[in-house]
Amino acid sequence: MSKLIFEKSVKGARAFTLPESDIPPEKVSEEIPADFLREEDPLLPEVSEVEAVRHFTALSQRSYGVDSGFYPLGSCTMKYNPKINEWAARLPGFAGIHPYQPEETVQGALELMYELEQMLCEITGMDSFTLQPAAGAHGEMTGAMIIKAYHNSRGDTKRTKMIVPDSAHGTNPATANMLGYKVIEVKSDERGLVDLEDLRALMSDEIAGLMLTNPNTLGLFEENIREIAAIVHDAGGLLYYDGANANAIIGIARPGDMGFDICHLNLHKTFGTPHGGGGPGSGPIGVKSFLADFLPVPVIEKHEGKYHLNYNRPLSIGKVHTFYGNFGVMVKAYTYIKALGSSGLKAVSQNAVLNANYLRTKLAGCYDIPYNRLCKHEFVASARKQKKEAGITALDVAKALIDRRCHPPTVYFPLIVEEALMIEPTETETRERLDAFIEAMLEIDREARENPERLKEAPHRAVIRRPDETGAARNPKLKWTPKD
Repeated sequence: MSKLIFEKSVKGARAFTLPESDIPPEKVSEEIPADFLREEDPLLPEVSEVEAVRHFTALSQRSYGVDSGFYPLGSCTMKYNPKINEWAARLPGFAGIHPYQPEETVQGALELMYELEQMLCEITGMDSFTLQPAAGAHGEMTGAMIIKAYHNSRGDTKRTKMIVPDSAHGTNPATANMLGYKVIEVKSDERGLVDLEDLRALMSDEIAGLMLTNPNTLGLFEENIREIAAIVHDAGGLLYYDGANANAIIGIARPGDMGFDICHLNLHKTFGTPHGGGGPGSGPIGVKSFLADFLPVPVIEKHEGKYHLNYNRPLSIGKVHTFYGNFGVMVKAYTYIKALGSSGLKAVSQNAVLNANYLRTKLAGCYDIPYNRLCKHEFVASARKQKKEAGITALDVAKALIDRRCHPPTVYFPLIVEEALMIEPTETETRERLDAFIEAMLEIDREARENPERLKEAPHRAVIRRPDETGAARNPKLKWTPKD
């Protein structure tokens, strides 16, 4: 284990010298409130410039991201981020503005946001959009707030239950619960789709709506989506589209045409903006026209060639983000959509589906594929055969992939699949990269039979091997404490 930069500190070493304070010592107490004055110098590490550079360069080399290699993290759509997006977001006219500027001085930014909303409407089949939500789960919350506001506006306050599938993303039930809904689980049938009979049995005048991902978390398209929509609507509920898996259908199918009333998208998944540690996210929400009045304020409007922010929306759920959302992410997504165009976006989804099915067919001989048929952008494999025959779990497979310079897929999710390995290759991976992943997975299967004990100790080449994740989560060490 390498040392923390505090542990590399050598008294007197310097990488930077602060300039002299422009406040005379006798004036400090007058200029700065006493509560903000230190009684002693902060305990900062003392290292030379070259040691500081080497320390942080070494840390950066440990990081793994989409620019480092294959990242098949199922359900997360960890796709390549085109660098032209970064160029656009850094243009002075975008990067140098401030949300407190008068509207007339930020017309370009407002125009970009307005056009992005229009493009997202066209892509999803929705009538209006808001760009405010800062991430997918934040978008879900916004959508659920709109559902509640809609029912309450009609005096229908008894709708206190939200249905989610048993294969749903964990954010779905968490979001519904956070807003006070009782979560009701609908089962999957033997084909991995929503069980229509179970759904019908759950419907009542207490159901606010159904939160659904399509394709679902198993990577399967809900073939009965229009019947599902009819069941929900006939009972007075609303249908919410979780856009986590939209990378499989862009340019091919639209949630609005399927019968969804509300739709969120993850700009940091579907539209090539950085994901996770790469930067802030964005989870815009689209709605059908009858829900438009409930969208967060302000709404961007265009009148006589000028763009304006309208706060006068009596039915609005109010603000859900300071200012207007994560603007830099919007610029990147706008650039991505404009660069690809309609045919390019469709090709993205087609290639994502092709890559997933290529991996599925190649791995089916060694790993169980519980729903082994044409999938969309991802599929769920299982290590239950390896566990039964050699005691090798999905976690062991994931750890062994680290030794082979592959980021592991999502494991143990969805919960309805034993020893789940959820694999999503995304559209930008080459056949050579996919073949290397396939060989790594097949090699792990062979090692499970020939040398299972070595697999149980993987990874062997990582800086951190098998930490106590539960202990780290419950008792995190968030600061360095000097030894006496």
